[in-house]
Amino acid sequence: MGLFLLDYGAGNVQSLANTLERLGHSFRWIASPADFDQASSLIFPGVGAFQTAVDGLVERGFLEPLRQYIASGRPYFGICIGMQVLFQSSAEGAAPGLGLIPSAIGAFSSQEKTVPHMGWNSVHLLDSEHKSDEGLDEALHYYFVHSYRATYDPQGNPDAAQWVHSVTQYGQEVFVASVRKDNVFGCQFHPEKSGDAGLRLLDTWLREPAAARSHAPPTPRVPFPPRPKDGFTKRIIACMDVRANDQGDLVVTKGDQYDVREKAPAPTTAAPLTVAVDGAVRNLGKPVALAARYYAAGADELALLNITSFRHSPLRDQPMLAVVRAAAAAVFVPLTIGGGIRATVDPDGTPRTALEVAGAYFRAGADKVSIGSEAVLAVERLRAAGGRGDGASAIEAIARVYGRQAVVVSVDPRRVYVDAAAYDGPRAGELVRGAGEEEGKAWWYQCTVSGGREARDLSVVELARGVETLGAGEILLNSIDRDGTGRGFDLDLVRLVRKNVRIPVVASSGAGNAQHFVDVFEKTGVEAALAAGIFHRGEVGIDEVKGALVAAGVSARKFNNRTVQEAR
Repeated sequence: MGLFLLDYGAGNVQSLANTLERLGHSFRWIASPADFDQASSLIFPGVGAFQTAVDGLVERGFLEPLRQYIASGRPYFGICIGMQVLFQSSAEGAAPGLGLIPSAIGAFSSQEKTVPHMGWNSVHLLDSEHKSDEGLDEALHYYFVHSYRATYDPQGNPDAAQWVHSVTQYGQEVFVASVRKDNVFGCQFHPEKSGDAGLRLLDTWLREPAAARSHAPPTPRVPFPPRPKDGFTKRIIACMDVRANDQGDLVVTKGDQYDVREKAPAPTTAAPLTVAVDGAVRNLGKPVALAARYYAAGADELALLNITSFRHSPLRDQPMLAVVRAAAAAVFVPLTIGGGIRATVDPDGTPRTALEVAGAYFRAGADKVSIGSEAVLAVERLRAAGGRGDGASAIEAIARVYGRQAVVVSVDPRRVYVDAAAYDGPRAGELVRGAGEEEGKAWWYQCTVSGGREARDLSVVELARGVETLGAGEILLNSIDRDGTGRGFDLDLVRLVRKNVRIPVVASSGAGNAQHFVDVFEKTGVEAALAAGIFHRGEVGIDEVKGALVAAGVSARKFNNRTVQEAR
């Protein structure tokens, strides 16, 4: 007997295992239906799509043993899909849930907010007087990433409401953040990705006596109408561009307009015939060490982008997979992996699908995968087919199995200047007209592939709308023109994309100081902002950025149980 974890075969369940190891709790994996009888406590870290999860349980013969385990009265903890499967059904799929909670899971409305609900939000406990808080703290934030939710409706569905332990508000929707009744506990957010706040919750539940975890009373009918403002925070993401240096070691580097090599010294008059040769790959540190540093500093997410070609193939690039595993064991916030997430062929001729490649990185500890050039080609096919996806793109395949929240598209646009008075081309409706120092200029944004080296006949708006149609859950919006300049984010670019899609957008490229982050949030409404070089070189600290946000009235996550001001 002991603690068991249930893995139905998809998504990043390794992160929960890493978290439990960090907390000092031993566990075993459910490997067969018979293992349910050996479990005295069970955690189901569901990641991905509802339909895929239920199908995975059925295929492995786990669904009925899971139902019987919960009915036995032994403690159960469901995370994300592991909580949603307790409900009757989900709009995300046709398969029925376990039906313990008499309510259905529905889709978020995107009318006044972006979907997925991706980021850090607060929770509100409903019955602290009679139920254990399980380590939850209303003053802290927890990481959510989902497109579907259970609406909290104590008047219309009191039978379901008696299960609700806490609620969260996103926009003007109030939904179930956690459930607690009898031997069942579940949460919509990911404690294993919620930093110290999430680790505290997991540790609290596991250290409670089994009797306390098995006998929670029903929740009384507690009204919770939407408040004027939700608890959703803006995200600060630290990005590490990873590539092999000239000695073959993986290092974090940073380019200036995508050039990652040290600049060659200028020729001197004493040696007029000297040929200037670019220097070594710029080395700004080891990826795992930097990831741990940024996690400790309060980064809300981390991104590891492999910007060099894989040595053999994505699935045989063991050094990069090792980096992902090590980083996932050291940080407890979301981790995005990019580079080479596409269909490929191994040196021995074995074909590999994009889904296989993504699955390998999810199992290594990634939470999201970032797709670049392949997304541009997929949207070109989409447009050629009259707006219909072919189902074969990496975006569609990965989103179908893991959910759209697992798919990020990285966009590399650059400005194309035109004569605004004379231009009547196909992007006339997307033209940006300059102001201030750029008064009199006009331009549109053209997409590129191959690290910005090849321009395509596709605008950034066409690409953004296309990847949203295909099933992407987030856009990482770079700017070749601003990359490495320190002049601030391209606000015109960010505003243009933000107003044309209903999925979250991450602003990237150009940050040079903390005020630039304030500007991009206040002037564009973007959900997140990313930086690399200024963090690597120590020019600006993550705590400095968050302090500036709080001072400007922009909502930012607390970390390590302290406010930003206290941390400073």
